[in-house]
Amino acid sequence: MNMNGAFAWPRVAVIAIIRDHQGRVCTGRRIGALGGGQLSFPGGHLELGEGIFACVEREALEESGLVIRGVQVIGVTNDFFVKNNKHYITIFAECEQLDLKQQPQRLEPEKCEGWGWMSWEELEALAKNESTSEELFLPVVNLIRSNLYKPSNIHQL
Repeated sequence: MNMNGAFAWPRVAVIAIIRDHQGRVCTGRRIGALGGGQLSFPGGHLELGEGIFACVEREALEESGLVIRGVQVIGVTNDFFVKNNKHYITIFAECEQLDLKQQPQRLEPEKCEGWGWMSWEELEALAKNESTSEELFLPVVNLIRSNLYKPSNIHQL
């Protein structure tokens, strides 16, 4: 860390894109200084020695109770949070639910207001509109605007 408490190098975050049987993605409104009030997906910091899928599976379980399996890395974004003086490399992993009847739960109330399901089209509309893009967490905006990801039929696996 530098003298301001910020990391002197980018940190690595891993975020899960989890879809339900209707193709909607699991989203939650963040709580905290970084992205507070913004919609994102379950995810968190990659720990030393941890694999990408192990991280995304662990984070989804800790935050939402969803039991998932990481399927593929679908995008990487370079995210600089100017206001917070933080820099992240964010890895997005498409995941499948192992039990499609399972619903996300709010297991970390200090980090998320609650989990629900949104269509990818709703998220795209928010990200692509300058007046609503601040509703979404910066890495999500960057992923959508880069056109790195278009939902597949992963939920039918």
